[in-house]
Amino acid sequence: MDFCPECGSIMLPSDDMLKCRKCGHFKIRERGFISKELRQEREMTVLEKEEVGLPTISVRCSECDNDTAYWWLRQLRSADESEVRFFKCTKCKKTWREYN
Repeated sequence: MDFCPECGSIMLPSDDMLKCRKCGHFKIRERGFISKELRQEREMTVLEKEEVGLPTISVRCSECDNDTAYWWLRQLRSADESEVRFFKCTKCKKTWREYN
């Protein structure tokens, strides 16, 4: 597994090179052994739309009064503190957070 020297993200295989999905940096892949995992990644479809697969919840958006939003959890502080729940309105795309 290779990491991007520019931003530190994982480099994904693309044809005869490795390409960073985050910043676009690429490098020529060395010839030789290609693991089964790399061959599977080459055929993997990556969906860029972040809302795909996120659960929805009934919550009121303060911006547009829509009553449905996507939600996800993130651990922003240390492990002994509770996570933060983020919401994104399905209509106007406003994002806000709720601390537990």
